[in-house]
Parts: sequence; C-alpha cells; structure tokens
Amino acid sequence: MKFADLLTATIEHSEIPLRFEPGAEEAVAKPITELLQAWLEAHQPNEAHSEFDRGRQALIAELIDELTGVKDVPSD
Repeated sequence: MKFADLLTATIEHSEIPLRFEPGAEEAVAKPITELLQAWLEAHQPNEAHSEFDRGRQALIAELIDELTGVKDVPSD
C-alpha cells in the first residue's frame, strides 16, 4: 500500500467531521506529506563518514521513497 493511500484513508476515517469536495483529502494530505519529507531530509547526513551515516542515508532514502509513492509501505 502507498503512504498516500494510508494517509488519505486516515483522513477519511478521522472522527473530525470533514465536509470536503472530491479530492479534498488529497489536498489535506499534501502539506502533511511535504512536512514529513522536509523533516526526514533535515535528518539526512550531508556526507557519509561512517557505516552508521550510510545506514541513516539508506533508511531516510527508503522512507522518502515510501512517502512519495515510489515504493509501497511494507505490510509485514
């Protein structure tokens, strides 16, 4: 499942009564997704000086791919 689908489903099933036009869930989700991507990128090491830094870079890249829909979110 794509992160965007998970986020949209969460917004649709929220207990807050939302009266949106079609596509409004995606409009609400977009700034949240952008915020999460900026937050992940802020934690990205500029250079990989150690195995730990390379692992962080790989994890952040994988999370951004899931966030942006390039990869599915693991279901296990």
